[in-house]
Amino acid sequence: MAEDTRQDKRASFSALTEHNTNGMARSSAVASSKSGASKKLVIKNFKDRPKLAENYTEDTWLKLRDAVGAIQNSTSIKYNLEELYQAVENLCSYKVSPTLYKQLRQVCEDHVQAQIKQFREESLDNLSFLKRMNRCWQDHCRQTIMIRSIFLFLDRTYVLQNSLLPSIWDTGLELFRTHIVSDSGVQKRTVDGILEQIELERNGETVDRSLIRSLLGMLSDLQVYKDSFEERFLIETNRLYAAEGQRLMQQRDVPEYLHHVARRLEEENDRIMSYLDQSTQKPLISCVEKQLLGEHMTAMLQKGLSTMLDGNRVTELCLLYQLFSKVKGGLPTLLQFWRDYIKSFGGEIVCTPEKDKDMVQDLLDFKDKMDNVAQNCFARNEGFINAMKEAFETFINKRPNKPAELIAKYVDSKLRAGNKEATEEELERILDKIMIIFRFIHGKDVFEAFYKKDLAKRLLVGKSASVDAEKSMLSKLKHECGAAFTSKLEGMFKDMELSKDIMIQFKQHMQNQSEPSNIELTVNILTMGYWPSYIPMEVHLPPEMVKLQEVFKLFYLGKHSGRKLQWQPTLGHAVLKAEFKEGKKELQVSLFQTLVLLMFNEGEEFSVDEIRTATGIEEGELRRTLQSLACGKARVLNKNPRGKDVEDGDRFNFNNDFKHKLFRIKINQIQMKETVEEQVSTTERVFQDRQYQIDAAVVRIMKMRKTLSHNLLVSELYNQLKFPVKPGDLKKRIESLIDRDYMERDKETPNQYHYVA
Repeated sequence: MAEDTRQDKRASFSALTEHNTNGMARSSAVASSKSGASKKLVIKNFKDRPKLAENYTEDTWLKLRDAVGAIQNSTSIKYNLEELYQAVENLCSYKVSPTLYKQLRQVCEDHVQAQIKQFREESLDNLSFLKRMNRCWQDHCRQTIMIRSIFLFLDRTYVLQNSLLPSIWDTGLELFRTHIVSDSGVQKRTVDGILEQIELERNGETVDRSLIRSLLGMLSDLQVYKDSFEERFLIETNRLYAAEGQRLMQQRDVPEYLHHVARRLEEENDRIMSYLDQSTQKPLISCVEKQLLGEHMTAMLQKGLSTMLDGNRVTELCLLYQLFSKVKGGLPTLLQFWRDYIKSFGGEIVCTPEKDKDMVQDLLDFKDKMDNVAQNCFARNEGFINAMKEAFETFINKRPNKPAELIAKYVDSKLRAGNKEATEEELERILDKIMIIFRFIHGKDVFEAFYKKDLAKRLLVGKSASVDAEKSMLSKLKHECGAAFTSKLEGMFKDMELSKDIMIQFKQHMQNQSEPSNIELTVNILTMGYWPSYIPMEVHLPPEMVKLQEVFKLFYLGKHSGRKLQWQPTLGHAVLKAEFKEGKKELQVSLFQTLVLLMFNEGEEFSVDEIRTATGIEEGELRRTLQSLACGKARVLNKNPRGKDVEDGDRFNFNNDFKHKLFRIKINQIQMKETVEEQVSTTERVFQDRQYQIDAAVVRIMKMRKTLSHNLLVSELYNQLKFPVKPGDLKKRIESLIDRDYMERDKETPNQYHYVA
């Protein structure tokens, strides 16, 4: 069986090697081998190269030229495309490629040169001219592709091997560029037409975008886009937007103008996406931004920033920031105007005495508003947030001391009992906001003085809204200013807690007395150094009260020897039981009100002078006390004659017909509005403390340095002191220390100081 197969294979092989069909002489490949050995196949070249027919080259070129002509004239091709392709391949195989390439180029060039005539017509309008140019370009591209498909073999062999020769497609582009687009008249009309269409579109008219896209693609493909179109396009764009920017800045308000700029930028970006080359994007957008924004930044901000900030126009402010961030120098300019606006607006709040009543609330609202702008409109830009802080710090210290005083009073109003406008969470949030404003103040010791005075009132009269809120505020101040700042305030709380313990012990002590008093006494023991200083006032207390005071004094000094007690009647209050026609009532009153009311147990009617003599209350305080009892809401005394103010000749009697729906009635003392003298006194105390601090700082520095020049000493003092101080004040303190022999001047250099040990 195996033998038969070999015979078949041999026969088949023999037939294959001997078969000759094309009429050309071909040497046979003969395989011979011994039986069972491997076979060897030998293939040899033709002895002679097949020859072309005599007129084959000329005839074939004529066929090819006819085909090219048919393509160029858009008529049908007589020959089969495969046949034409084979013809090109045959010519290339017989070294006719250079001639064929030149002939093809010449035919194409002749055709392109002939096309220029159609663009010489002057009667064509710009749009028709563009359409004709586009049609010519599209036809040329289609024809070149078709011609290349026939001459593909030439393109892929001869042209590819000759790096200096352009491909058939590149030749087509080169010919179109050289003979049509590079013609000055044609190029000018083409670019003019395109620019006209773009301007029409910018003015709101509808144009054929596909036509513009095609023509600009043509310029790009022909590598003349930049020189012939882009330069002129950018010049025209510059001119258009320069004029538009000038005109609209006069006609429109800033928010409207910003929206217009944003729309223009969007339109130009859309043009880039639709038909302009990507390389145009950067210079085009840069040009629009420069002419519509860069040239008008200062004018825009002067004209509209304050209006937008006043009106809290968040959308426009966001847009303003986005647009200015695109322009060189935009954000620094915006930041400067933003800083100036805050200083100006805030300065008006702080430096207008008529607005003092609402200053702190206005500052908190303004800070909230500016925070909102920085967060939501200015992308939380660190530079803008820091500029805002710097501006707040500048304007809030334009008016020394007053903001600190008013912030302390504002905190007092929020922490005082009866403030029902805020829950605990809201109160905590308000205190956090106040602390932000507090940070900007240089003279924090002024705040401390007024805060301490108000805290004392809240603690002593029991008017504090919440101990938690008080301690939270104290904790915030401690965190902000350090333990030294709050040590006295913490001491006040400690005194109140110790007083509670002492009173528990005192009550136990009173229960063990043989003669218990019918008056219940509660005393707060205040450490003088922690609390504000109160002016002592001597009043005439009833014997029962005097006796009880003595009992407490003996009890307290028995436990704490070496201490001195000083009673402060101005801070005392009491609960009196009173009988009226309507029935029994309890009156919650101040100690001064108590002394006045107790007089009416002894008589029916008293004059102002009689009451003053009996009680010993100071003139102004007495008038306010009588006013609260006879002219307020709860009139337990009658004043004759009637009136709102207490005069010297007025007489008072007990109002037995007094009625009230409550059993316990709180009669508020008419609060004397803090006088200028009181404010000056508090401020003077602060300045006195400051002098001590300056003295201590000077001695501390000189002790460490031993010898120092005046300028270096002053510089060191500014670094150490935490409150604002004038150079003149420092000089006075230095002179004072020299007089007191803490330091001395250098005998040769008066500007040099030495420490005196």
